[in-house]
Order: sequence, then C-alpha cells, then structure tokens
Amino acid sequence: MKKSKKRIILLLLLVLLLILMVLIGRGSYSKYITQVEGKGVMDVAKWAFLVNGKTASTTNLNLAQNYKNTTLKENHMAPGTKGFFTIVVDATGSEVGMDYHVAFLNEKNKPQNLQFQYEGHVVSNIKDLEPFLTGVIEQNSNEKIKTMEVEWNWPYETGKTEEEKKANNAKDTQDAKTIEQYAFDICITAEQVAPEI
Repeated sequence: MKKSKKRIILLLLLVLLLILMVLIGRGSYSKYITQVEGKGVMDVAKWAFLVNGKTASTTNLNLAQNYKNTTLKENHMAPGTKGFFTIVVDATGSEVGMDYHVAFLNEKNKPQNLQFQYEGHVVSNIKDLEPFLTGVIEQNSNEKIKTMEVEWNWPYETGKTEEEKKANNAKDTQDAKTIEQYAFDICITAEQVAPEI
C-alpha cells in the first residue's frame, strides 16, 4: 500500500505541477486588449426642387395672358400679338447640386408663323429652345433660383417681299380658321449632380 500511496501522491503532485505551469504560462503570454465602440453617422443631404412654386406639377401656362389689347378678345392670340411665359426653377432647400432640363412635349396646333425667343435665340419650333433651357445650380451657389423668361411673338406680317407677305398672310388666315387652341406640355426635370471624389 505504501507504493500505491506514493503513486497517488506523485500523481497529485504532477497534476498540481501541470496546473501551476498552465497558470504561470498564461500570465507570461497575456496581452492588453482595449475595445472602443462607436457609431457610423452620416447626415443625408436634403433634396428640394420647385418649379413655379410647386413641388410636383406646374400650373398651366396661358401664352396670351400677358398680352392685353382692346382689338382682340382677352386671353387670345392672333397675328400681331406677343408675350412671354416664365419658368422658375428653385433649388433653395437642396443640399446637393442640381442639373435641370426643360423639355417641351406634345405640341399641338402651332400657328405656322409663331416664333419663340430666349436669351437672343429666336426659333420657330419651341423644341429648338431646349438646349438653352438647361443648366446646373451648384450646391454652394448664392443663386439657388433660376428664372427663365421665354418670349413668344406672332408677327403681324412676315416676309421681306410682297409675295412672301401675301403667302404668310394666307397661312395666318388658314391657322385662324382651323386652330382653336395651341398647346404643349412643359416637362422640367432635375437630377443630382454627381459628386466629385
């Protein structure tokens, strides 16, 4: 029995020695660990786009409302009349740059001699003004409102020679007999300017 007691004591000492080595070994290989937690936070830039004071739709533009004459029924156009309409693009509340485009769609019943003008560009087809009615409103710009005034003119007589004037008068007379209402849609779109990286 003495041998078996010695074995048990030896075995216990061996186990204690192993435990002690593990504890001492862990201490010599310890390291400092610091963990810092935080949150990723980013404010989203606001987008604001108004056209003629409206967010989703524009009011109908009556071309003749800016022309007053006692020889013509109010809000009607005829040869010899002219006027204008205004498109206002407002990016005041926007925190990003804005690229805007004006397009004219679904034009119907245009008088043949009707002309349009914007910033010195005179055209007989309103769609030809589209390239001039585009631009960028930068995010840091002091001028966040762009006002575009498009003039229209239906000349009383057009042409240089008597033959041209007579032919154009006939076109105007025909248009007056067949056209009840001239109309087109205005589509103004804006998109964010791609950020520079």
